[in-house]
Amino acid sequence: MTISPVVRSALPGVGVCLLAAGVSYAVSRVVPGASALIVAIVLGVVVTNTVPIPTALTGGIDFSAKKLLRAGIVLLGLQVALTDIAGLGVPVLIVVAGIVAGGLLGTLLLGRLLRVPAGLTLLIACGFSICGAAAVAGAAGVTDPDDEAEQDTVTAVALVVIFGTLMIGLIPLASALLGLDPRIAGMWAGGSIHEIAQVVAAGGIIGGGALTAAVVVKLARVLLLAPVMAALSVRERRLSRLHRTDGPSRRHLPPIVPAFVIGFMLMVLVRSFVPVPEPVLAVGGALQTTLLAAAMFGLGCGVRLRSLLRVGARPFALAALSTLLVTGLAYVGVTLAA
Repeated sequence: MTISPVVRSALPGVGVCLLAAGVSYAVSRVVPGASALIVAIVLGVVVTNTVPIPTALTGGIDFSAKKLLRAGIVLLGLQVALTDIAGLGVPVLIVVAGIVAGGLLGTLLLGRLLRVPAGLTLLIACGFSICGAAAVAGAAGVTDPDDEAEQDTVTAVALVVIFGTLMIGLIPLASALLGLDPRIAGMWAGGSIHEIAQVVAAGGIIGGGALTAAVVVKLARVLLLAPVMAALSVRERRLSRLHRTDGPSRRHLPPIVPAFVIGFMLMVLVRSFVPVPEPVLAVGGALQTTLLAAAMFGLGCGVRLRSLLRVGARPFALAALSTLLVTGLAYVGVTLAA
């Protein structure tokens, strides 16, 4: 079978990203509380800022950051069982919807007040309100399919890593100071922390029944990735029609529902209504972690510290305020619902 030149040129970079994913997974198994995804991002940042990346690898690294990420998001659906989400009860589900909607709208408003560019504000809003780097990259794929603002994507991902990692220690500490029941504390962690891996780490620190509650609440937020991405796609199509021109400057029209969102929802339905054997779920989970870690390494390779520092203080201020907003909404919501 003949391999196309495009695929052949991407293979070395993809191989490096998969190797980095393997290293990150090994580190996560050795270091307590470490997440393979976070390790992969940090590894990518370290590599790109310390050694020159050969040109032969850049195409495959870029492919991993985009295509492997979307494949990982599809497999992420296998973690979401609608029965588990429904088990949270209507009050908690309303709270989850409020966290995502309030986080999105509030962050967009804060970004306007701080005069942060609209594209970067939207990516921060999605990442901090829904599911971290996967939501950032998913939103970027819908709103910036031609990578005209790639720096916004890597900046938003870097901010997710920085502030989400800080939350791993802060939520358990605040929960202890407030005297929260472990289950309530876990729900707070799941409702406020950005990445699933970060939620797992915080839930483990809190202990008791916190971990299960944290993960289920977080997965309920992840489930809202699909409607938010569909809404963004419809918005982009409307904007494209308003600014339609003839010739090469015409904007690319995204599908109403991106393919990776459809795949994600199909996996959710499979997990919810098909008796999938545990070994299959385990393999799917390992593959999902591998793909997302490879993608995170690719995204990390795009984070150049000098460029990140040049974005100024406003995006960092927006990220901090967005974190406080989502955390506050989650705390009020879960305590009232409980």
